[in-house]
Amino acid sequence: MPLALPDLQAAFAAHVAGRDRADLVAAIVGDTIPADARLRIYRHHVSHSLSAALAATFPTVQALVGEGFFLALAQGFVAQALPTRPMLAEYGADFPAFVAAHEPARGLPYLADIARLDWALNVAFHSPEGQRLAAGDLAGIAADRLPLLSLALPKGASLIRSHYPIDRIWNAAQPGGGADTVDLDAGRADLLVLRRADDAAFIVLNEGEAAFLAALAEGRSLEIAAEQAASAEPAFHLSTAFARLLSLEAFAALQQN
Repeated sequence: MPLALPDLQAAFAAHVAGRDRADLVAAIVGDTIPADARLRIYRHHVSHSLSAALAATFPTVQALVGEGFFLALAQGFVAQALPTRPMLAEYGADFPAFVAAHEPARGLPYLADIARLDWALNVAFHSPEGQRLAAGDLAGIAADRLPLLSLALPKGASLIRSHYPIDRIWNAAQPGGGADTVDLDAGRADLLVLRRADDAAFIVLNEGEAAFLAALAEGRSLEIAAEQAASAEPAFHLSTAFARLLSLEAFAALQQN
């Protein structure tokens, strides 16, 4: 009995992911190339194409572990998580979590955070640039209302917080980054990833700034965010931090009512 379309689709997806299906082989017409060979060719093509897409999205991870290790890592991920959307730039959101759980990568405890940074840069790059908040936008707001104001991060922006100096690791792994050794005990890194005019980049934050932005991202007011920042870093100074972040275009433009 022929497979119904939903069953055929499920069997094909399972076969592509590496789980052989005899009922699928029986449903494929073979000629000069047997059905099982046709399916193996397609499986290889899908695995190769998706692994190449992951390498393009996570170039720093590949630079750190080498092409062979990354290929095994990518193929393991592909076998567990085929794309669910048509754009390959959107494929790989769960890859950092896969890296964190991948036993052979346990000796590189920072690798999952580097994968998170690569993914955040990818998301920012493919996001619309959008309007950013400027100092002049605040001129018409009464002083007593400013502490109650809620600000959002720009579209595609994200905070990456790591126990490791992933900014230095990322920079060292770039082409021409040099061969300097990064001390993993050099301290944590808090980064804000943003869309730029023709690229994406990250900003290194101090702990107070990171706590401040994390609170704003959760919908807190400027006043509450400043309190949380001061709790994380007693030396936090709101006016200084806010001026710096404003100059770096770290906030989305205010929504018009």
